[in-house]
Amino acid sequence: MLNLVKKHSISFELAQKMVAAAVAKAGEIGVSENVVILDDSGNLKAFGRMDGAPIPTIEMAQNKAYTALLGVSTQEFFNFIQRDPSLLAGIPTLSRIAAWGGGFPVTVNGEVIGAIGVSGAPTVQNDIDCATAALALVSDAVGAKSS
Repeated sequence: MLNLVKKHSISFELAQKMVAAAVAKAGEIGVSENVVILDDSGNLKAFGRMDGAPIPTIEMAQNKAYTALLGVSTQEFFNFIQRDPSLLAGIPTLSRIAAWGGGFPVTVNGEVIGAIGVSGAPTVQNDIDCATAALALVSDAVGAKSS
């Protein structure tokens, strides 16, 4: 008999709704953002680039989402590595890893089903606020606590 692993992943429909929610929040606070949703394997599921969002922040949003697949927000990740000089020196050498706020895992019942990365606004707090607005949809969509 084969050994199999059952896992869950974010749906295209939910990913699109999350992009829309983050973009709506960005419009509300007057910033332009790039919003990336990755599935649980790190593959692009949905993307939105608002008019005026800086081109380099597309990659930054992708990296924030990819890093969040570790199961913690990128801000928490930064807080963790800054206390260890070897991590602080080594982490920046890894491709696709971002250690500043705006990336969050999308979890359902403790399982990471995807991630969101938001980048482009003048402050990291703007990115966090837009991502948080999108994450609010997850509990509504699946009836479970999300983070």
